[in-house]
Amino acid sequence: MSIIDKYILKRYLSTFVVMLLMFIPIGIVIDVSEKVNRMLQNKVAFKAIAIYYFDFTIYFANLLFPIFLFLSVIWFTSKLANNTEIIAILSSGISFNRFLRPYIIGATTVSLFSLLMGFYLVPSASEGFNNFRYTYLRGNGLNEMRKSSDVFRQISDNEYIYVQNFNSKAGIAFKFTLAKFDKNNKMVFKIDADKIKYNPSSKNYTMFQYRKRTLGLLNDKLEKSPKRDTIFNFDLEDLAPTVYVAETLSFGELNKFIDRERQRGSSSINTYLVVLYKKYSIPVSAFILTIIAVAVSSMKRRGGMGMNLAIGIALAFIYIFFDKIFGVLAEKSSIPPLLAVWIPNIVFGILAIYLLRNAKR
Repeated sequence: MSIIDKYILKRYLSTFVVMLLMFIPIGIVIDVSEKVNRMLQNKVAFKAIAIYYFDFTIYFANLLFPIFLFLSVIWFTSKLANNTEIIAILSSGISFNRFLRPYIIGATTVSLFSLLMGFYLVPSASEGFNNFRYTYLRGNGLNEMRKSSDVFRQISDNEYIYVQNFNSKAGIAFKFTLAKFDKNNKMVFKIDADKIKYNPSSKNYTMFQYRKRTLGLLNDKLEKSPKRDTIFNFDLEDLAPTVYVAETLSFGELNKFIDRERQRGSSSINTYLVVLYKKYSIPVSAFILTIIAVAVSSMKRRGGMGMNLAIGIALAFIYIFFDKIFGVLAEKSSIPPLLAVWIPNIVFGILAIYLLRNAKR
């Protein structure tokens, strides 16, 4: 790499890191202000809070990684343009494609790092992030997460389970129900428990305030017990909320989990696929957004950096809108998850090609 390449690459990476260091503390402050009352009420230990915000940092950075990268490239490229450095570089005989080389190298570096984080580091952080909220923030936190905390799942051809909420760290689920039906869709029996806990050593489950109702032709049989141990034919992660469990699995575990859910005929398979495909689409977006940012900010405008940042923020919000809308459509409609996840990159990829051609002119 030439001196210019090293100079631009250094600015690319350093500005991106600074952008993260600027916005992540803001996110932490906002999160603390919303949750400090619940933390004080539940007397959460400082160590647990520190670990939570470490996980929050990774979770938050991965969630908004494309936007941070996009704004950081617009910021430092606009400064180059305002200082007429880009004009000097292009006037020396360097083509616009050659000028893009350090940007592509920087995007490659950031994308590889994001890919590895998405495969291994982010799932662990997501698990810690969600566990803390389920453990200590029930109340306001429970209402906030109600849509993803209730789990109703088919575990075999004629058996269904339901839990109100689940703590994967402790291996405990609350308000557990298991119902079995016969071939005519008539209930055979129903098991209820206020709480169910998984025992790793014996690989069985302990039910608290156990109740079982077996339906008969003339009379029903009722069983009750304060505590009962048993073995079920479902896995611990089957008790986790749909998105929750998918986000907390590493790349290999997620693929195995999706294969198993396909065999079971899970109705939530599209939700799992969205999580899987986003692990690939987010790193690719780094290249697309980098090209758009360079094309938008490499020209010296009358409005200066403010105009470039305004355009950049508008495009960033449009990208977030597309990403969220099509992610929901993939989960709730008949749109194939792979297409839905990649539509934002396809649309913005076409925009990147158009803007790049105009920038070369």
